[in-house]
Amino acid sequence: MPIEPVAQLLSPLLDLPFRDGYVWSIIYVSLYVSVTAVALSTLFSVPVAVVVGFSEFPGKRVVKSVVNTGMGFPSVVVGLLVLFAVSNQGPLGSLELVFTREAMIMSQFVLATPPITAISLAAVSGVDDGVRDAARALGGTRLDAALVVLKEARYGIATAILAGFGRAVSEVGSVLIVGGNITSADGISKTRTLTTAIQLEARQGQYETAMILGAVLVALVLTVNAVVIHFGDGGVNR
Repeated sequence: MPIEPVAQLLSPLLDLPFRDGYVWSIIYVSLYVSVTAVALSTLFSVPVAVVVGFSEFPGKRVVKSVVNTGMGFPSVVVGLLVLFAVSNQGPLGSLELVFTREAMIMSQFVLATPPITAISLAAVSGVDDGVRDAARALGGTRLDAALVVLKEARYGIATAILAGFGRAVSEVGSVLIVGGNITSADGISKTRTLTTAIQLEARQGQYETAMILGAVLVALVLTVNAVVIHFGDGGVNR
């Protein structure tokens, strides 16, 4: 291919603001917020799934229904609720979390928790009761039995975590509300994520930048899917 057409094709990429850190700061903020939110959600959701899966109590079906309903909860409503909580009139107003990464983490935590809890609960409940009974027959405590069940359900739990990450990293509505899509004077992202940046760049007609950011987001999603397929193949082989 002649050099000039290649140069014309690559010129939009060369003009992107990689050198001043704009794109890299957006990627960092997206990963920092999403990974932190999913990690905190996992620490909360997996124990809840184990407790609910191991216990029989009145209203268990209601709890499951609430968790499943949360998987489809509108993200914009979550953003509004978190914004109210951290506003000056809200219960967390004294912490001054409005338009901060911490508020974005709170929002993504709320969004990621239902899918992680629901899929983990399904994975734990799907483990054969004989595994649990065998652990207890060998003298294991309830904690030992829970650990054995978690080991058997690890593929499903890994899928749950990745599903939560997928929802968190692709979120735009709630993080836009609570984060404000802010950059510093030198163009470095403070609360701007990949999704909010794509929306802004496309609205301003900066389609080349929006496409690059979209490609990065797609690459992250494909990476998540590749990890799920890897675990799935491992589960089949076992």
